[in-house]
Amino acid sequence: MSSPPPSSRLVSIDALRGLVMLIMLLDHVRETFYLHYQVGDPMDVASTSPELFFSRLAAHVCAPVFIFLTGLSAWLYGQKTSRSDTSRFLLTRGFFLVVLEVTLVNFAWTFQFPPTVVYLQVIWVIGLSMIALAALIWLPRPVLALIGIALVAGHNLLDAVHVAPGSALHVPWAILHDRGWIEVSDTLRLRTSYPWLPWIGVIALGYAIGPWFGAGTNALARQRRLLALGAASLLTFGVLRGFNAYGQAQPWTPGDTALQSVMSFLNITKYPPSLFFLLVTLGLGLWLLALLERAPAQARWLHALRGYGGAPMFFYLLHLYVLKLLYLGAVAIWGLNQGTYFGFSSMAGIWLCTLLLAVALYPPVRAFAALKARRRDITWLKYL
Repeated sequence: MSSPPPSSRLVSIDALRGLVMLIMLLDHVRETFYLHYQVGDPMDVASTSPELFFSRLAAHVCAPVFIFLTGLSAWLYGQKTSRSDTSRFLLTRGFFLVVLEVTLVNFAWTFQFPPTVVYLQVIWVIGLSMIALAALIWLPRPVLALIGIALVAGHNLLDAVHVAPGSALHVPWAILHDRGWIEVSDTLRLRTSYPWLPWIGVIALGYAIGPWFGAGTNALARQRRLLALGAASLLTFGVLRGFNAYGQAQPWTPGDTALQSVMSFLNITKYPPSLFFLLVTLGLGLWLLALLERAPAQARWLHALRGYGGAPMFFYLLHLYVLKLLYLGAVAIWGLNQGTYFGFSSMAGIWLCTLLLAVALYPPVRAFAALKARRRDITWLKYL
C-alpha cells in the first residue's frame, strides 16, 4: 500500500530547505570561482560591487533557516517516536555530523591529507546544535523557547569577552562564541568559523514552534502566525538598526548614493551571527515558509525545490566534491587566470555556473531522496 501524499505543511518545509540549498550552491560557486574578489564579514560597502554584495547577502539566509528547520524537523520526528528516542537520534546524528565536518567535508574544501587546517563550519555547528537540543527537549516548551530567545537576543552582550590563547578557557570560549584559531599541534590547527552559542538558540526556536505544524492544526492560523512573527522580526531589525542600537557592533552609515546607504544598512555580521543577522534571516525564513505552504500543490517548481530539500546532506557533499573537481579541471585547462586563482571575470559567470550545476545535480539528488523515502528500513540513510 502506498503512503499518503505529504501535507502542504511538510512540502513547504522540504521546499524551503531545497531553496536554501540552491542559494548555498550560489555562494559556494562564488567561493570556488570568485576568490580573487574577497569579501569580509561584514563586507566593505565602498569596495564591493552591488552584484557581489547582494549575492553574498542572499547566502546569509542559508545557515539560520537550515538550523531553524532542523529544530522544527526534530519536533516532527518526535511526534512519531518517544522523547528518549528523539533525544538519542539527535545525539547520534549530531556526533555523526561533527565527524563528517572534520573528515569528508574538510577534505572537500582543502584536498589535504593529512590536513594542516580544519575549518569547523556549518555542518559542525549543526551537529553541535543537535547535541544541545538532545538535552533541551526534556525541558518544558516555554522554558526551551525562552532559552532560545535569550541566546539569540542576548549573545551579543558577550562580544567584548575575549580569552587569550594559552588560557584554559580559550578553547571552550572559541567554540562557544569567539571565532578564532585553536592550535592543536605544530602541524594542525582548527578554525571555529561557526561559534556554537547563538546557533543553540536558533535550533531551540525551531523546535519550539513545532506544535504549529502538528497534524490537524489549522493551516491558515499557522500561516498567519508565521507571517506575523516574520514581520515582527524584520520590524525589530529595522528599528534597532535604524538607531544603530544594540544588535551589532558595526553601525550603518549613509553612503554617497542611496544604493550604498541600503547596502550599509543591510551589512550584517555572520561570524558569530549578530542579533541583526538572525532577525533578518529568520524573519525572511518565516515568511518564505508561509508563502511556500500557500503555493499551488501541483506547482512543478515547488516539487523541484522539494527534490533538492529531500536529501540535503547528500546534496551538500556531492556539490562540494563536484566544485572541487571542476576547479582543478579548470586550472589544468586554463591555468591560474586571476593571479593565484582561476576564476570568472564577473558575477554573471557565477550565476550561470550555479544554474548549470543546479540542473546537473538535480537527478542524482532526487534519486537519493526517493531512495531515502522508499527504504526507511535502512537506518543509516536517515543520517543523510
